[in-house]
Amino acid sequence: LLPVAPLSEPPMHRQPDFLKNLQNELANGRLWVDRSIVLAYAIAAGLSVVAFTLLADWAFAQFERILHWQGGWAVLVWTPACTAAIVWATRRFAPGAAGSGIPQVMAALDPAVDDTQRSRFVSLRLTVAKIVLGGAGFLAGLSIGREGPSVQVAAGVMQHARRWLGPHSGITGHGLLVAGGAAGIAAAFNAPLAGVVFAIEELSRKLESRSSGLIITAIVLAGLMGVSAFGNRSYFGVIQVTRLDWDALLPGLMVVLACGVLGGLFAKLMAASLTGSPERMNRLRARFPVRFAAGGGLAIAVIGLVTGGATFGAGSEAVKHMLEGHADVPSFYVTLKFIATWLAAWCGVPGGIFAPSLSIGAGVGHNVSLLAGADIAPALIAMGMAAFLAAVTQAPLTAFIIVMEMVDGHAMVLSLMASAMLASLVSRMLARPLYETLALYMVAGVTAPPPPDPPPPSP
Repeated sequence: LLPVAPLSEPPMHRQPDFLKNLQNELANGRLWVDRSIVLAYAIAAGLSVVAFTLLADWAFAQFERILHWQGGWAVLVWTPACTAAIVWATRRFAPGAAGSGIPQVMAALDPAVDDTQRSRFVSLRLTVAKIVLGGAGFLAGLSIGREGPSVQVAAGVMQHARRWLGPHSGITGHGLLVAGGAAGIAAAFNAPLAGVVFAIEELSRKLESRSSGLIITAIVLAGLMGVSAFGNRSYFGVIQVTRLDWDALLPGLMVVLACGVLGGLFAKLMAASLTGSPERMNRLRARFPVRFAAGGGLAIAVIGLVTGGATFGAGSEAVKHMLEGHADVPSFYVTLKFIATWLAAWCGVPGGIFAPSLSIGAGVGHNVSLLAGADIAPALIAMGMAAFLAAVTQAPLTAFIIVMEMVDGHAMVLSLMASAMLASLVSRMLARPLYETLALYMVAGVTAPPPPDPPPPSP
């Protein structure tokens, strides 16, 4: 009889060899060097967002001193002059720093953009410019946020790590940009979970399996830099929510539908303004950008004075006052904050719309709560924040997680999720995704073929 060879164990039934796998991991020294480089840059990205946050807070505190000096009339000169100077400096030295920063990162991730063109959207130079010019926007009192710019700031730091990585690291430039952009959200909102979801939903649509663990680790590390600097606390504290019953259904629907419509109109208006639609005002903006910025700054200053200063800055203080139940904002705050935020973006200053969007949504919830009763006001305000942000960005998962982590609203998970989903659905009926539209416009601007030479004159 011939000896029978032992049957080999099927691969699916083989147990991993711990010692062998550990030896393989430790033997590849270059792999650990590459990982250390990425994590070091993640820490640097988080610290850059922390520095931007501290600068923005300091700058806005200086603006408030100007606002409260001599009755506040000085802002009618200060805000237009600063806005014009910011737009001039942006166009002269760092055109890629204008606007939110999220569309720039999305444009840099587009496969049609090569390495040379990518530096026009994301780089260390733009990171520094975004921090300085974004801080100047807060010094001017403009209705802008720092969270969107933080995405471009952190992405500019993270992408720089590529030049130090080995050729077989398995970490692509795409992965570094996704990690940097998400790290910016995590550090800016003090919400690492929101950063991970933002990476999947808005930036990447998927994570590369080979480096997903390292990317998520980088996001968490950047978020920890924010926690280390500002403490492990919710951005807006802890809201006290009473038990929601069927009586809250109608007010909640009113908030969500109003935010869905307003957010969709806001996204449509922003896309039309920033993509240079052939309208008379946009032609004027293209021809006289600095003068246009001065006029927009003057309008923002007037709106701010009319509202007693409520529309200046990101609007975070107004949201805190609403959640605490002693809001001192006028009933038309939503409309004027809407206009002030749109004007600041239309002027072309470096600044985001995340925080202003949260304040607009909070204002909608606050207005409805005045009709429905103060006992459910915090819940309606939180639902309005999630709904309006989801309607503007059309990224409902990111929106509801950001709000949940910012207000420590784990008791409202289902309400916030439903609000974000429904508002995003309403917005999609009115407008295309804002950041995607702006990113495609930017990509077309750098990849479009040059115009053909004019024909020679006929003899």
